[in-house]
Amino acid sequence: MEPNLQNDPVKQPEIQEMILSNRIGIISANIARRLGIEPARALKLFYASKTCSDLHDKETGLYLYGNLYIADEFIRELQERD
Repeated sequence: MEPNLQNDPVKQPEIQEMILSNRIGIISANIARRLGIEPARALKLFYASKTCSDLHDKETGLYLYGNLYIADEFIRELQERD
């Protein structure tokens, strides 16, 4: 018997947002470590970035990539600003 994906709780928007929030926390912690800054500052910088905006936009497909790749994208974005 195949699972009914329509009733899959992981597909619910609230669950999807919780998963994305968790990922953003992990990405921000990685950024903080790599840049040597406080995690709260890294989170604030990430939330204000185009990379974070792209992560929330399903059409970009960025959400399909791993957390380290997304952190790398953010670092590249910062370097391009300087």
